[in-house]
Amino acid sequence: MKWRAELAVLAAATLLSACASTRQVSDGAVKIGKPYQVGGRTYVPRDDRDYDETGMASWYGGQHHGRLTANGERFDMDGLSAAHPTLPMPSYAEVTALKTGRTILVRINDRGPFAANRILDLSRGSARALGVEKEGVARVRVRRVYPSEAQRKALLRGREVRVASVAPSPARPATAPVVAPVGSQAAILDRYIQVAAFGDGDRADALAAGLRDVATASVSPGGDLYRVRLGPFVDEAATFSALAEVRRRGYQDAHIVSANP
Repeated sequence: MKWRAELAVLAAATLLSACASTRQVSDGAVKIGKPYQVGGRTYVPRDDRDYDETGMASWYGGQHHGRLTANGERFDMDGLSAAHPTLPMPSYAEVTALKTGRTILVRINDRGPFAANRILDLSRGSARALGVEKEGVARVRVRRVYPSEAQRKALLRGREVRVASVAPSPARPATAPVVAPVGSQAAILDRYIQVAAFGDGDRADALAAGLRDVATASVSPGGDLYRVRLGPFVDEAATFSALAEVRRRGYQDAHIVSANP
């Protein structure tokens, strides 16, 4: 009977080992790392508490799926993660795709991108959540944030986190410099979001009334149309947050317009 007891112990040990191999990674110790060189360029990792930058992001997937990241974890191409050349690992960032207006939370657990003029390399899952998977490269805003433990655990399980509830960097100034999206010649100052246009003024008024929980809403008549707009906005973060919200409500054609379109 002794062999049966030993077999049972071995089976239990095997089961525990299998469970451990599929267990979700945890944050553990935060790594900053030493300066390193790639392609003749030196990168200096640092704990930038108020990181907030706008630039181009790419994404990576199948070719790297299952490989170790710079943080020593297995890369999950369908997870909500990203690679950054200098931010600590792990750290967290709010990423907004300027074209789609979508905003997600990602976990930084890898190094990259190392291509010129790119500031972030998204996992395929992150690119899909932002609506830029087919784009390949997209203009984004990346802002470091500090989610709660529960929010971090949710992200590790592959669940999207409501970014509105995530605390921004405590060091970020209230009036940060703003950057205009591609194709714009001016910064986003005194801009509006045009949500929709109707030939019926009553429908426009009804929509404006229903959006006043998002921002100041108004109806601007012009020609045969009544345009529903939100604003004005003088802060980039508020602009894109409102844009993301109205698109979430189904107004996918909503876009940013100048003060005097």
